[in-house]
Amino acid sequence: MAKNKKKNQDNEIMVEKESAAEEMQPTDVQSANEAGTTTEEPMKEEPTAEERLTAELAAANDKYLRLYAEFDNYKRRVAKERIELMQTAGKEIIASLLPVIDDFERALKAFETATEVAPLKEGVSLVGHKLKNVLVHQGVKEMESIGKPFDAELQEAITNVPAPSEDLKGKVIDEIEKGYFLHDKILRHAKVVVGS
Repeated sequence: MAKNKKKNQDNEIMVEKESAAEEMQPTDVQSANEAGTTTEEPMKEEPTAEERLTAELAAANDKYLRLYAEFDNYKRRVAKERIELMQTAGKEIIASLLPVIDDFERALKAFETATEVAPLKEGVSLVGHKLKNVLVHQGVKEMESIGKPFDAELQEAITNVPAPSEDLKGKVIDEIEKGYFLHDKILRHAKVVVGS
């Protein structure tokens, strides 16, 4: 019995201590702050300079990798577009030349059965005129050389001949091959004969 009594007393002391501890604990956040303890998570510490620099480096590396991948994709796309453009660059010109080729084929057939030369000459002249119009439409322009002073940037002198008159010295007397511009850039230099 004495043992039971002692056990009961010990239990009562424990219950009193627990209730006293409960009374000491703050019931709301304000009283917890007043008591100097918090019921929420402990405050996070400020990151150190090393941690901040590591985070900034990781962000910069990520940005760099994304930009590099984006630029690499751009280069591939441009290369693909360039190849496609080179494969189809002459498509418009070739398509515009096809009717001229058809006209030449008709002219060749006419040569087989023709008895007079005048209509054939006129037909070939029309085909040539049509071809020149197609080239002009594509930006090709003939270079005017005869009677103008020799210009080494535009013309290639094949030979020099004595000038028939004083005013033709240093000027182009004859044109062996015409020169052409393509959109105001030299496509082919004119081959000319210069008076000396």
